[in-house]
Amino acid sequence: MQRWIWIALFSMTFAELGQAQSNGKSNGMTTEETVARSSANSYFVLGATPKQEAILRAQIEVMHPEVLPLRVIFVPHWKYLDTTKTFQLHVPTGYTSALFSHLPSRTVFIDADRYQSDDSLGYWMAHELGHLAANSSKESDAEKGARELRKRLEEWRKRAAQKTLTPAS
Repeated sequence: MQRWIWIALFSMTFAELGQAQSNGKSNGMTTEETVARSSANSYFVLGATPKQEAILRAQIEVMHPEVLPLRVIFVPHWKYLDTTKTFQLHVPTGYTSALFSHLPSRTVFIDADRYQSDDSLGYWMAHELGHLAANSSKESDAEKGARELRKRLEEWRKRAAQKTLTPAS
């Protein structure tokens, strides 16, 4: 029961933060446009810089996973640690975690303070998408699912590098 209380408090905190971010002005989008936009992406990214969000969305689109997350949330390190305790995340001895997935809610949490590079974000996001695809918390299942996703991401990077090396005609 205590776990559900923490989850409810955590959810209310994010709802409250989201309302606090509003400047009171309309964004000019109709309800239909908002629904179409969220349906096309079918997941929300919260707490990321515009650049981080654009890179993350591009990488996920390239990987074309079987199961998309519903939310990807970038949180400060202190909140990340608090969230791992709330969800009772068990990290194998000797390992650290900069991302983790909460399978029932299909939410991926990212420690924004440990964000290292765009390449590492794609690499580890593939792992988290592997957890979602397998619907398993086992690391071996996640890695198995991540292999193909990482391969697609690497091929995309190679094509992008070729385009930048080839002079335009």
